[in-house]
Amino acid sequence: MVNTSIRSRFVGLALASLVLSLTACSGVVEPPDPDCDGGSCPVDPGPIGWCGDGQRTGNEACDDGNTVSGDGCAADCGAVEPGYSCEPPGSACFLGVCGNGKVEGREVCDDRNSTGGDGCSANCMTVEDGWNCPLSGGRCQAARCGDGIIAGDEECEDGNTKAEDGCNTVCRLEAGYKCDTIGEPCTKTKCGDKIREGTEQCDDGNNDMGDGCSPLCVREPNCNREGICQAVCGDGVILPGTNEECDDGNTRSNDGCSSECKYEEGFMCDVIKSTPPDKLELPFVFRDFRGYNHDPVPSLGLPKGHIDFENGNDSEKGIVGPLYSPLGSDGKPVYAKEGKTSATTHGKAAFEQWYQDVYQEDDPNKKVNKTVVKTLPLLKKSGDTYELDDSEFFELDGLGWVALGPDYERTTNKHNFSFTSEVRYWFEYKETEVLSFRGDDDVFVYINGRLALDLGGVHNPESGIITLKNVAGKDQLNLVKGRIYEAVVFQAERHTTGSNYQLTLSNFDTTRTECRPTCGNSTIDDGEECDDGVNAGGYGKCARGCVWGPRCGDKVVQSDQGEKCDDGNTKRGDGCSDICKVEYN
Repeated sequence: MVNTSIRSRFVGLALASLVLSLTACSGVVEPPDPDCDGGSCPVDPGPIGWCGDGQRTGNEACDDGNTVSGDGCAADCGAVEPGYSCEPPGSACFLGVCGNGKVEGREVCDDRNSTGGDGCSANCMTVEDGWNCPLSGGRCQAARCGDGIIAGDEECEDGNTKAEDGCNTVCRLEAGYKCDTIGEPCTKTKCGDKIREGTEQCDDGNNDMGDGCSPLCVREPNCNREGICQAVCGDGVILPGTNEECDDGNTRSNDGCSSECKYEEGFMCDVIKSTPPDKLELPFVFRDFRGYNHDPVPSLGLPKGHIDFENGNDSEKGIVGPLYSPLGSDGKPVYAKEGKTSATTHGKAAFEQWYQDVYQEDDPNKKVNKTVVKTLPLLKKSGDTYELDDSEFFELDGLGWVALGPDYERTTNKHNFSFTSEVRYWFEYKETEVLSFRGDDDVFVYINGRLALDLGGVHNPESGIITLKNVAGKDQLNLVKGRIYEAVVFQAERHTTGSNYQLTLSNFDTTRTECRPTCGNSTIDDGEECDDGVNAGGYGKCARGCVWGPRCGDKVVQSDQGEKCDDGNTKRGDGCSDICKVEYN
């Protein structure tokens, strides 16, 4: 006798086998629920799942839990219908496209794209940790500096919100620092080590100017002797006829002018040529020498002081040739007294050390000078005139050889003499420029690579003036209106009496950009949700980037603020009140 339960089991298996055979032939698989929403059963996509099961699998573009068209997801789940978003799978689709910059339907954010990692998730359903996104849509911002998450315009997170430690109060890198590890203190960078890091734009490992990378590790304009320049984003010069929209002198984004020299939203940028700044900050390269009155110090491996310093006293023109003589291929003055009598210099080899780094610790013959790089201001006078005027030009007091101790260098009248300086500036020639200089000792001014002013020799303060329009000819400075040129001033202090330096630049303009954020001006500008002038954030307050911070109506339940619900609005009578409390009928 056959057991009834066993017989029933065999019958069931046989029926199941028959059903599978029939459906396999027709290509249709019956879901567990025989109700196919009034239509035909979904097509079998394989063993993973089927259209209408509320899970996006296989080649499905969407799955809203049914096989009906016209509701956002096509009947075969093969396409999202125009104008709809179908996230997350299993939920009804809604009008609104993630990535269009508008928060619609069930979207929590929309930052104009459908990629993650920038504050708003790829499906616009989640604000990512460390970010704050506009409730109406748009670019997300860092939620808070000091939270251990680098987001938005932040470049560092050193575990605090203090300034002057490498990472400032809004988590932006400070000049001269790198912050490689989140939560760890920042460390200083070293310009000249051939490693570009931190805020450095470049690092070519030398202290030369005019070679494309300044001794401050900042990019320089790339111009030939005909005033034809290549656009170099970050050099602080907007060249005529280039595609640079702006150039603020750096290659950092999120400051108004991007790393590609394009304008960024949320900033107001001015052209400095039309609004001259209060001062020009120019890099100077100083090279400190020991005067010839210093004897060798064998114990320190020091040779006798340099033969050209504190060894001769006379005004002397022609050390670097007649007017309009060219600079050397290395961008330095060319000695013109070789084989000739000179009252204050002693040969080509000695002169060529004036504006070159000549120091090597293990070679006594190369312990000649010590290089110091400083930035000095030219203060704005009347009109477009800038001037550095110092009757006690002792920028190396306490620096260079003196900094190593009294055995290395003796001061005179408590000042460090015997040094050279070099400064360069790029300008757009407009036929109105005037350069004047007054000082001691040697001064050689080159414009467009040609000698324009010669105040050579060891002397009391002397003056010179150059009106560029008067010497712009082909056989002179060879200047063409509208092109970019370089002005470079070489100076030497060679006698321990006094040190004067007065450099005046009139109408030497370049077009550059200065940007400032609109957020913080207490006015709600385009792209801003709010602006209370402080924008410190907090629940229900305006936050960084001028977007609202967490608050009732942001679709996120802030339980720590007492919220019990958040349906994305502050209306009453829809189940969640205007203060995010559950409403009951």
